[in-house]
Amino acid sequence: MFISRQSARWKHVAGIAAVLIGATAIAPAAVAAYPDKPIKIVVPFAPGGGTDMVARGMGQPMAEMLGQPVIIENKPGGGTLIGTDQVARSAPDGYTLVMATLAHVVNPSLHPKMPYSNDAFAGVMLVGRSPNVLVVRAESPYKSVKDVLDAARANPGKLTFASQGAGTSAHLAGELFKSLAKVDIVHIPYRGAGPAINDLMGGQVDIMFATAASVGTSIESGRLRPLAVTTAQRSPAPVLAKVPTIAESGVPGYVADSWYGLFAPAGTPPAVIAKLNAAATRAVQTDAFRKRVENEGLVISAGTPEDFDKYAKQEEERWRKVVKAAGITAE
Repeated sequence: MFISRQSARWKHVAGIAAVLIGATAIAPAAVAAYPDKPIKIVVPFAPGGGTDMVARGMGQPMAEMLGQPVIIENKPGGGTLIGTDQVARSAPDGYTLVMATLAHVVNPSLHPKMPYSNDAFAGVMLVGRSPNVLVVRAESPYKSVKDVLDAARANPGKLTFASQGAGTSAHLAGELFKSLAKVDIVHIPYRGAGPAINDLMGGQVDIMFATAASVGTSIESGRLRPLAVTTAQRSPAPVLAKVPTIAESGVPGYVADSWYGLFAPAGTPPAVIAKLNAAATRAVQTDAFRKRVENEGLVISAGTPEDFDKYAKQEEERWRKVVKAAGITAE
């Protein structure tokens, strides 16, 4: 039987397509058996920061409910792009997740050429929201927001502020502070909160906008001094209860909180997403997790996957306007 070269070529292409489809499709039996191997949560920051703490706090109780180990993998760099891209390229089978932050929805406004689209993700759960905190080292001469503003106005471009990375909630908190207060303070981005905090304590940078989760312990021990929180109201966290908001400290209208949420690759079966959501919900309701985040002011959300997808889209639109108005760019 004669087969033309063109026909053979199309059969070859069709065969490749079938292999690719088979590699990404999740069989019903696999969904029913999920999970039957370890699950990985990628944290796109260095160890020691708030995102890392939240992920590790959830890992063990999720593992107990799912019956499989939950591995936390730190993949810092690129303002969270490197670690997040790894998850975007992963199979949509529920075995690779990312613990995302505000940076996830801000990056499209900061990077014209993203390695992925946010449409490549499906929400699992919004874990919770918390304030960023303006902090200084214990020995700093700055005792209030007014002290920082006075110093910045007297020495334009001399003060520095650290964040856990370009495009993160802490970076945007600092840029919004500069914009509304009309001061020139230089941003110094780090690959995670841990390295930034170390340099703040060492005097290499003057102030830091940080997630409450990453600095709560250092504030409680007296190694860092909180000057203000970035939320509209004061934080319910015991260690931050007496700390004023930035808005009431001389920068009216200022609000910039942070959040944590789990995403899976788009195309992950709804039944798998539902199992992950249930495990994550149980994890954040455990006494151990609540105690772990008590001093960080994390207000637990634990909503549905649909709620998180909607919230993420709203946040992306809100911060796109802020980024454009303030002229913020990735560094």
